Amino acid sequence: MIYIGCHLSTTDGYDAMGQKMTGFGGNTFAWFTRNPRGGRTKPLYEADIDALYKHLKENSFGPLVAHASYTMNLCSSKEETRANGLDMLQQDLKRMEMFPGQMYTFHPGSHTGQGVEIGIQQIADALNHVMKSNTTVLLETMAGK
Repeated sequence: MIYIGCHLSTTDGYDAMGQKMTGFGGNTFAWFTRNPRGGRTKPLYEADIDALYKHLKENSFGPLVAHASYTMNLCSSKEETRANGLDMLQQDLKRMEMFPGQMYTFHPGSHTGQGVEIGIQQIADALNHVMKSNTTVLLETMAGK
């Protein structure tokens, strides 16, 4: 099965994204878990998500992909930035529990001069700390990296 979709806005809700994608002729989509350039999240409403899941089933959708904020950096040289990123990751994965069977992707960040080995270890430590979820977590490389 081939899944085709695009990135959609959560502005009108989750079921609206499914309806819109069906109108486009697609059968999957991606969305940001929070403002892509900031940290604010949109409230989740169980009835909206239930309606989305009904629509996904009725229209043979494939897995969906939630995308984290671009501001998350799990391997920054700044402890405060790493802690903020870990907090975002934990919150997002908790929210993803309302979307069983879906995927979550994020850019792990930049080591900001500490070296690749330290950056990789910090990312691994963060993932080991939060991986108590049934959500499939995907790491996406940074542009040009």
